[in-house]
Amino acid sequence: MIAIDLPNPRRLALSVVLGQAAVTLLCALVSLGLADWRAAVSALLGGGISSIASLAMAFVAFGREAATDPQRAIRAFLAGEAAKVAVVVVLFVVVLKTMKVVPLAMLGSYIATFAVFWVALAKGLPSSGGFSMKRVGR
Repeated sequence: MIAIDLPNPRRLALSVVLGQAAVTLLCALVSLGLADWRAAVSALLGGGISSIASLAMAFVAFGREAATDPQRAIRAFLAGEAAKVAVVVVLFVVVLKTMKVVPLAMLGSYIATFAVFWVALAKGLPSSGGFSMKRVGR
């Protein structure tokens, strides 16, 4: 069996959230420069929804202690993903029901935060030296 050895998955997940928050602020500034305050607030909301959802996932999936049992780790990760999807749905419904937003700014910022996730994933691939694979068992 091969296992992926990450130094601290919770720290990595939280750094992704921090990166998403930075991209959200950048999107808000760009929206303010190109449009107005409503577009900037919409960008903050879109990126904020993604960042909050990722934070919920990080806390649920990578709780206080690292899971040593593979099944427990998978269950925690799936629970984290479920929490993330639920947070996204609830927050989008609340924002769209209660506020008048600029859809392009909100969705653009939401989508832009995914770039942080994909860059972090690419940096973590074994070919780039981000984490190592090792044989377990036998």
